[in-house]
Amino acid sequence: MSTPLREPSRFASALFWQLGILGALFVWLYWPTLAHLLGQWWNDPDFSHGFFVPLFSAFVIWQERNRLSRILPKPSWSGLAVLLAGLGVLIVGRLGAELFLDRSSMLLVMAGGLILFVGWNLFRAVLFPWAFLLLMIPIPAILYNQLTFPLQLLVSKIAAATLPLLGVVVHRNGNVLQLPLMDLEVARACSGMRSLMSLVTLAIIYGCLMEKRLGLRWTLALASVPIAIAANSARIIGTGLIVQYWDPSKAEGPFHAFWGWIVFIVSLLMLYALHGLLRSLFPEKGGES
Repeated sequence: MSTPLREPSRFASALFWQLGILGALFVWLYWPTLAHLLGQWWNDPDFSHGFFVPLFSAFVIWQERNRLSRILPKPSWSGLAVLLAGLGVLIVGRLGAELFLDRSSMLLVMAGGLILFVGWNLFRAVLFPWAFLLLMIPIPAILYNQLTFPLQLLVSKIAAATLPLLGVVVHRNGNVLQLPLMDLEVARACSGMRSLMSLVTLAIIYGCLMEKRLGLRWTLALASVPIAIAANSARIIGTGLIVQYWDPSKAEGPFHAFWGWIVFIVSLLMLYALHGLLRSLFPEKGGES
C-alpha cells in the first residue's frame, strides 16, 4: 500500500520543483518587462486597471484549486513549440522596441510552460484566467489612437445633438463644442477610452463573480461598451450645462476630474441595473432570480 502513495507524492514534488524553477526563470527573463508594465499602470490613468487583472486571475485559479488539483498532469511536447513561439515573439519585440509584442510574449511563454510540464487538460481548465490577462497589457499606441479619435468625435456629436434640446446653443467643429461662453474641447482624456477599458474589465469581473450563466456574462461584457459611451456622453453634456447655467470655470480643474469619477460610478450602477433586468427577464432554472 505504501508504494502507490509514494509515487504520486514523488511526482507532485518533482512537478512542484519544475514549476518553481520555470517560474524563477520567467521572472528573471521578464523582469524589465514587468517593471516597465507596473510603471505604466502606476503613471498612466488609462491603464491603471491593469493592477486588478492579474489579481483577479489569481483569485479565479485559487477558487478553482480543488477542481484543478483533480486534473491528472499529462505533459505534452507540443508545449515546447508554444514556448519557443513565445520566446520568438519576445526577441522580435525587444529587437524592434515593440512593447506590445514584448508583453504579449509573456502569455505565450506561460501557456507553453504549462502545456509542456502539465498538459493541455490543465491549460484548458485555466484558459479563462489566462486569457483575462490580455486586459493587463496596454494596447499598441497606434491602435489606441485609432480608437480614441473616433470616440472623441462620437461623444462630440452626441453632445452637440443633445445640448440644444436642453436650451444650450452649440456649434460643433470636429471635437470642439463652441458654446456662447467658452469652447469645450473633447480631448483625448475625455474620449471615454479610459472609462471604457476600465468598465469592460470590471464588467468581466462582475459577471464572473455574480452570474453563473455564460450567455449573460458575455452580454454584460459587451453591454459595457455602449454604457461607457453613454456615460461619457452624459459627462460632456453635463459639462456643457454647467458652463451655460452655472460657472464656466467648473469645466476645468479638480471639479471636472471629480465629475469624471461620478460618471464612472453611474456607469457601474447602469451595469448593475442591466444585470438585474436581465435576471428578471431570464430567470435561472428552478425559479431563482
